[in-house]
Order: sequence, then C-alpha cells, then structure tokens
Amino acid sequence: MTKPPRKTSKPLLGEAEAPLRSRPRRRRNPAQPNLPLDPMPDRIDPCLALLRPKPPKGPQWAFEVKWDGYRLALHIEPSGVRILTRGGHDWTERFPAIAAEARRLPVATAILDGEAVVFDERGRSDFGRLQQSLGGRGGKRTSREAVLMAFDLLYFDGRDIRQTELTSRRHLLEGLVPAAGEKAIRLSEEIEADGETLLRIACEHDLEGIIAKRRDSPYRSGRLGDWLKIKCTQSDGFAIMGYEKSTASFGGIGRLLLAARKGDELVYVGGVGTGFNERSAAELREQMDKLIISKPAVDTGRKRNAVFVRPELVAEIEYRAWTHDGKLRHGSYKGLRDAADEAAVYEVS
Repeated sequence: MTKPPRKTSKPLLGEAEAPLRSRPRRRRNPAQPNLPLDPMPDRIDPCLALLRPKPPKGPQWAFEVKWDGYRLALHIEPSGVRILTRGGHDWTERFPAIAAEARRLPVATAILDGEAVVFDERGRSDFGRLQQSLGGRGGKRTSREAVLMAFDLLYFDGRDIRQTELTSRRHLLEGLVPAAGEKAIRLSEEIEADGETLLRIACEHDLEGIIAKRRDSPYRSGRLGDWLKIKCTQSDGFAIMGYEKSTASFGGIGRLLLAARKGDELVYVGGVGTGFNERSAAELREQMDKLIISKPAVDTGRKRNAVFVRPELVAEIEYRAWTHDGKLRHGSYKGLRDAADEAAVYEVS
C-alpha cells in the first residue's frame, strides 16, 4: 500500500492570505570591498602612426584629420587632473584651459589621448603658433589658446579599455567630449569619406594630412601599423648642426644646417633658410648660441660664415622632396620641438 506523502516541517507556502516575505536582509558591512576596479595606469606610452604614401582602402579603416601640435595624455583622477606629454612630463600648469575643462567632464576617472593645438584664422592647426603660445622650446609660458583635440579613450570610470576595439572606445569618447563649439577639449571627429577623397580635400585646405585607424584594433603602444598617417607635405624632425650667418635675415640666420639619423650616426641633409619670422628667429638664435662648438659634429662640407652647435635641438621642417644626393628640397622651418615631446629625428635608409 502506498504511503501518504510526509508532511514537511515548514509549508512551502503559508496561508493563502498571508503575504510572502523573504528573511530580513543584513546590512552591508562597509569594510566589505566592492567589485575590483582596474588600477589606473600612471602613464601609457602612446600609439603612434606609421607613415604611408597613400590611404588604405576598405570599410575596416576609419579616417580623421591629422593635427599639428603636441601629443598629450589627459588623466582625470579623484585627486585631480594631470596633463602628460609624450615623454611623460607633467605639463598640467602649462595648459590651464584644458585642465579646467577636464574637471568639468562628466566622468570620475578617465585617460584621454589627444593633440594640443592652436588654430589659425582659417581653423587650421598651426604648430608655430602653439610653440609661440608656450614661449618657444624650453619656455615656461602657459597657453590659454591651446585646445585638446581628443581622439581616443584608454581608461573610463574605473576600467582599462585598451583591449576594447577602437569603435567601442570611440563610442564612449563621443558621449564624453563635445564634437564642436569653443571648448578647450573637443572631439577629433571621424569623417565619413574614403581615404583618397579625404586626403585630396585636406590638401586643398592646406592641412597637414589625414590619419587612418583600424576600427577593430585595440590600443597598442608603439608604431605597430594599427594607425597610419598620410601627409599632404612631408614634415619631420631634424637635428640642428649649426647655421650660416646673414646680416639680411631675421636673427642673423641665413640658413639652418640640418642632420638626419642613419643607424647610430647623424648625416648632413642640407639647409633651410625660410619659414622664420622675427620672433621665432630670435628665440631660435638664443637657443643655438648656448650650444656653440668649434667644429661641426658631422661633415657639412665647406660652409662660409658657419656657426656650429651641439646637435641637441630638433627642428620641425616641412619639405616637398629629396634630391638625388640625399638633401632636403623646398624646406621650411616650422618650429623647435620641445625635449618633453620626445620628437624623433628623421631616419634615412
């Protein structure tokens, strides 16, 4: 004979009319830790763009304008804001407008990657104007004109998102930074166009060039090919070896003598005698006169009225091409790179 079901010690349900209740919840112990957050990196080496002669093709590439300024990392932390140069130097005090705007962004912790620029009357980023606003190489001036064009987000509200694909990082950045207006932090917008069309338009407007980025790429420090740069005109850093004197030129500088890197050595690549104004030439002359040496650091050939200097200054030079014997053609001086920017001297093969 089948036994009747055994009564449970406690009914699964109480009386039909009685409300169901869970057992009382215990108050959370404040000492109990929250879910772990990713530690905020003290510094991140930037992702750098490889130079290419033509834009890549395909839907996997996103395109932006190439900005001409100083690469910066903006750290927003509970303790405050830090603005770091590419070389890791703290320049927070030198960009007060950017720092003030960073404090107003709607985020508790973040690291933004971007470029500090100063715009000219036509809305183009102008490296020379940025340099002047900071007081030249080695200057200590603050720049209230500089704007941070933000193009990537590496850390966001307690999470390290460098391994997230670019498209997702950009989506978060677009919700954080305004795309236009007069603010000191602005979004470097992706432009819906194929690379060749965008490059042509950029060159027609006298911009420096464009940047191409793989949409599915994580953020990787170094020059690994996830980002590419395509320039309208060549612009690179060259070591200053000295100058030829001239009584008819600004600052008495007739022509700068320049060198590029070849392996572990420097090689002479010609001179540049244009691009100076009275102010930039005077500042450059003051810097060079502190470094005068009796003999050139590399063979420059026979030069009349030449003054040679230790190759410690890096000039940003815009140029059109190279001669058959490895000299710069149609070069123009744009400004001195600051040591904190860690600008590389151009390498010749």
